[in-house]
Amino acid sequence: MSNNILVTGATGNVGSEVVRLLSKRGYSVKAAVRSHSASRIHLPSGIESVAFDFEQTQTFEPAFRGINTLFLVRPPAISQVKKYIYPALTIAQATGVDRIVFLSLLGAERMAIVPHAKIEAYIKSLGLVYTFLRASFFMQNLSTTHSQDIRDRNEIFVPAGKGKTSFIDVRDIATVAVKVMTEPGHEDRAYPLTGSEALDYYEVAEIFTNVLGRQIVYTHPSFLKFARKMYVRGLQPGLIVVMLGIYTTARLGLAAKVTEDVRHLLQRSPISMEEFVRDYRASWM
Repeated sequence: MSNNILVTGATGNVGSEVVRLLSKRGYSVKAAVRSHSASRIHLPSGIESVAFDFEQTQTFEPAFRGINTLFLVRPPAISQVKKYIYPALTIAQATGVDRIVFLSLLGAERMAIVPHAKIEAYIKSLGLVYTFLRASFFMQNLSTTHSQDIRDRNEIFVPAGKGKTSFIDVRDIATVAVKVMTEPGHEDRAYPLTGSEALDYYEVAEIFTNVLGRQIVYTHPSFLKFARKMYVRGLQPGLIVVMLGIYTTARLGLAAKVTEDVRHLLQRSPISMEEFVRDYRASWM
């Protein structure tokens, strides 16, 4: 398949890896960024970046011009998808985008209230060719959002109770994304993407302890204590609410589903939690 691909969220965990892989493999790719200074830090050299902001409608048409495949990532802080995401998708279609690969959420098809489900429904209503990547919880959240607690206090501070989560490495998500964007046969499909096992955070802490060589403890804070701490750190209230929702699904045992889609699509086992911790060891040292 010959595509001109635009990647939103191009400086984030998944988007930056998608851009890197597409560029490495010689595909035509543009990185949609809010800040060109951030793009210089997070993008490979030689990647063309274009200004794009879901809250600035004047950036839509120039960014989508000449693009036929859009890799869509919802900014975590945007919950009002009808106000900010729908207009962007409408203009994308009008400008010539005819296919969207959307980074969705595991189980979105059963949770009509979550923003991801609303975006999926709107993409379908436009009649665009789509592929939905319904991903489980990113391992890399532990090396970014929660790295400070692990590095400085030797604790995993998330309100997930005893629930298990089928963590997935964003490198696997990105590899799948590149595959479905550049090969035929994935049109109008939805793939639930998980790792090969479901772990609770006590088990995750044990893996960290073994790999890092020091005791890491899962402290299972209350929702209120977690929300207060994230707010003090400067996270936006909307993002904190989204995080609480995600950890509620884990607490209730709804994030433990393990699928074989990554294995089938990539013809190999998903990256394990132990491998992830080894590869990102420097994040917590």
